[in-house]
Amino acid sequence: MRAGSMGVSIAVNTLNVTLDLSALAKMKWYEYVVVFLSGGTITVIAGLLAREFGPAFGGLFLAFPAIFPASATLIEKHEKEKERPAEIANNDRGRQAAALDARGAEIGSIGLACFAFVVWKLLPVWNAGFVFCAALGAWFLISTFIWSVSEIYRRKTN
Repeated sequence: MRAGSMGVSIAVNTLNVTLDLSALAKMKWYEYVVVFLSGGTITVIAGLLAREFGPAFGGLFLAFPAIFPASATLIEKHEKEKERPAEIANNDRGRQAAALDARGAEIGSIGLACFAFVVWKLLPVWNAGFVFCAALGAWFLISTFIWSVSEIYRRKTN
């Protein structure tokens, strides 16, 4: 803290987020089928629940990350395949990668629930375009905030 300053500076480690599309080429065609069928099945279940018990109840299930079960399974499988040629003794690599995916899905689901809450409360009284933008902002801010807090906590405990 500088002399005479009123605030406190906090140094935060940065994390570079990148997009790697080469991973898409590594998936086999049937793995794409599994992901799409899993996501489609969960979406249909949410629709059936909405038809039976009302849209408010069915909407709760839309916050579930539809492709998560398939993606977690495939991530674990791919990480285990990476281990085999490298002869890595620790077999936890696949589980740890799937756990990180689950952490992201959990945070995203909370953000999606906030998105749904904003739409539910504001749509009856505001323009749909405005409500969508507000809900998208809420999803982004809540998800980013939770991720940031969890990263700070993880770094302090490690």
